[in-house]
Amino acid sequence: MKEDLIYGINPVIEALKKERPLNKVLLSTSQKDIVKDIISMARRNNVPVQNVKRTYLDKLVGRSNHQGVAALAAAKGYVDIDSLIDNVQHSHFFVMLDELHDPHNFGAIIRTADAAGVHGVIIPKKRSVALTGTVSKTSAGAVEHVSVARVANLAQTIDKLKQKNIWVVGADIDADVLFWDVSLDMPITLVIGGEGKGLGRLVRDKCDIIVKLPMFGNVNSLNASVAAALLMYEVVRQRAQAKDRDV
Repeated sequence: MKEDLIYGINPVIEALKKERPLNKVLLSTSQKDIVKDIISMARRNNVPVQNVKRTYLDKLVGRSNHQGVAALAAAKGYVDIDSLIDNVQHSHFFVMLDELHDPHNFGAIIRTADAAGVHGVIIPKKRSVALTGTVSKTSAGAVEHVSVARVANLAQTIDKLKQKNIWVVGADIDADVLFWDVSLDMPITLVIGGEGKGLGRLVRDKCDIIVKLPMFGNVNSLNASVAAALLMYEVVRQRAQAKDRDV
């Protein structure tokens, strides 16, 4: 694996907490408490710490908001889709991203997925954003807690999910049904399309249900991460209601 870059205070701390293999931690921050905590965790994990100039981190990261903290690590590994499905111990909850390209959207979706209790995120190997330092930074460290499966073919993966009795629900602006009018408390995979393009035809055709979010303004679509967040928390809401009914 090639060396990957993690930057920002929370992403680096989370990587250290999860004992992710790190080659080196780079510090240029003057926040003494942060420096002390990071150095302490790095020592416990036998990770070297190097003090560098902020201009060095600016150049390394590309002048992003690194907060004076970065770490060099092997690229985060992806999980096998079969293992991801089989390791879930209760009602499956996945998010599938159909050719999403913006790493900031990807990171935001991972952050929400962690908060909403999603078991894993599924992305295609081609024509899709990968797990990068920008994704890690935008996720505020959540990437360390959310499994990501990278598959060769989304349509075939949908077939595999259906064989496990997991419903597949796609989001599309041209759907006839509003998302809150559909039962979403079953084992489920939410499918979110890429920026501008939306769901691909084959993926859309494979979905069990297509839903839309109501749009009352002049802009006819939502940011992918916002749409994903609304759908994820509708699943959370409906599952909570179903659990209350069963009590």
